[in-house]
Amino acid sequence: MATDAQIAANQKNAQLSTGPTSETGKTKSSLNAVKTGLTGRTVLLPSDDAEAYQKHVAGFFEHWKPAGDNERNLVQSLADTEWRLLRIPALEMGIYAIGRLEFASEFANEDQAVRKHLIEAKVFLAYRKDLNNLSIQESRLRRQRERDTETLKELQHQRAQAAKARLNKAAQLYIEAVKENRNGDFDLGQFGFEFSIAQIEIRALEIKPHLFDEYWRQEEERNKAA
Repeated sequence: MATDAQIAANQKNAQLSTGPTSETGKTKSSLNAVKTGLTGRTVLLPSDDAEAYQKHVAGFFEHWKPAGDNERNLVQSLADTEWRLLRIPALEMGIYAIGRLEFASEFANEDQAVRKHLIEAKVFLAYRKDLNNLSIQESRLRRQRERDTETLKELQHQRAQAAKARLNKAAQLYIEAVKENRNGDFDLGQFGFEFSIAQIEIRALEIKPHLFDEYWRQEEERNKAA
């Protein structure tokens, strides 16, 4: 998941500028967030909650359970992409809120019910470029999420298939060991202790259901002889 260093870097990048202080400047700065908050290296904005982001990322790692750097990088990318996507509705609402303040005195002679819609339309026309940019960024982020998800699924599928092949090999060797009556000394170290003896036995029995029939027959005969 995101390390403390990564979060600190995001916060530092977001706070390199103190920003404008005038109302006009603040308005422009707010709209700039449409760009800086959805692209580039900075994931966290100054207004973002670092702890909430950490929990957000942790949830993705818990869900995907990545193994290896490639999988971990993809999970981190998915978490960051989703964090940016979740920001888009707030940015859109912010644009309309700014526009409503800017055009609050417009259409004063119109009926109140009609005036509300006229102001909304004017906000849309005035900030159409910014709203369109939001839509473009959302589409781009969704495509990125889709690509990363497919790549991650394929990596994890390949990993699962490789693990299954290794387990099958271990099971086949275990079957041979049972036939030669040396399964009690079966060496798990030859598989790097990746699997437990219980996992190998279960897989061996799936491959050869009657694996232990001969053992139990001999055991029964020994009991009768005793």
